[in-house]
Amino acid sequence: MKLGKILIVDDDESFGETLDLYLSDLNFKTVRANNGIDGCKMLESERPDIVITDLKMPGCDGLEVLKKVKDYDDNIQVILITAFDDMETTIKAMQMGAYDYIEKSLDLERINSIVKRAFDSKRLSERLVTSISEDSGDFQLENRLVGRTAAMKEIFKNIGKISSTRVNVLIHGESGTGKELISKIIHYTGVTKNQPFVAVNCTALSESLLESELFGHVKGSFTGAIKDKKGKFELAADGTIFLDEISEISPNLQVKLLRILQEKEFEKVGGEITIPMRARIIAASNRDLQTLVDEGKFREDLFYRLKVFTIEIPPLRERKEDVPALVVHFLKKINKELHKNVWKIPYEVMETLQNYEWVGNVRELENTLLQAVVLSKGDVLERDYILLKNKTNTNKINKATLSLAEVEKEHIRLVLDFVKWDKLEASKILGIAKTTLYNKIEAYNLTNSES
Repeated sequence: MKLGKILIVDDDESFGETLDLYLSDLNFKTVRANNGIDGCKMLESERPDIVITDLKMPGCDGLEVLKKVKDYDDNIQVILITAFDDMETTIKAMQMGAYDYIEKSLDLERINSIVKRAFDSKRLSERLVTSISEDSGDFQLENRLVGRTAAMKEIFKNIGKISSTRVNVLIHGESGTGKELISKIIHYTGVTKNQPFVAVNCTALSESLLESELFGHVKGSFTGAIKDKKGKFELAADGTIFLDEISEISPNLQVKLLRILQEKEFEKVGGEITIPMRARIIAASNRDLQTLVDEGKFREDLFYRLKVFTIEIPPLRERKEDVPALVVHFLKKINKELHKNVWKIPYEVMETLQNYEWVGNVRELENTLLQAVVLSKGDVLERDYILLKNKTNTNKINKATLSLAEVEKEHIRLVLDFVKWDKLEASKILGIAKTTLYNKIEAYNLTNSES
């Protein structure tokens, strides 16, 4: 039984014949055209699975053949072969949807490997679990929480209840579960939607800097305070201030925050004028604050002030039924951000993603899909590009060897490398402040290998 049909388009008869014989011996059915025009005419009559075409041909070159093939059937994989090392043409060919672009040589083993992978990609493309519509205009991707499990539906209900009020909210969940996203949904879907949303990562700054960041300072209050500065509480005005990783603030700051919650007012560092505090506080932690209270590491009175309403976010491994919907959601988002066109998800890939133990939760899933989309050459999310850490035969992660910090470090490193260390662009993709990114780079000792 033949593996599949390959159309070879090359005006070099000797090379075309050699390729024809070799692929026939590998049990592929082959047909040949001696020029691009004839090759394009044979598409409808031969309906090949793969087209291997020379780049430089008179009348109709390889890029024109590629365009004709993709216009005819986008699932046909196209491999361009050229004797010229041309970066610009290579880039253009890949942007137009070529599966691969290789030098013209008699490295038949390499050709064999690429052809087999291209054929597998074509086969997978025809066994789809999902084909995502490219029209994502109806989605507000950055403000959408995805989930169909009972736990997530309960979170949706709770958001509906509290977004119409200004009560303080405490969100608890592991790193990467989407605590800041939930805080934004609470803010933007309720009574505060037309007011500022101000986020503060409590782990990103030292105690003294965090105090200045939260409350502001007056000129001359400390070395480097060359002018008055508004703090986050003042900037939040009648909106929302999101305090991420609230468990990490010092005992001194816990006292000051408690006073603000009780008296609804504060002063700038070094200042004497009292400023009213009108913002709603949403705090988040990946640590159990009740346990920290029991251990004497977090003030009980502050804990109860913050947890007027509590939302518990389950880890992704406890809601694996939501993985398919999350994959679809993230592919829409990533395709939009990277101007890619990876819309098709084979059954095997979705099964792998759904069975994996996501220690880094939703953030790790998004990072994995980001890598796969960057590496993908066509419109199919290929299994080879799903790069999972510490896999076993059941695709379960070895929790003892991969910490949450390592997941975050790898995520940040990947994004930085992808944007060629443009820190502003990286911070946008990561969804964190540029100053937070700088702190993460320093904390994880990340360096640009190309510099």
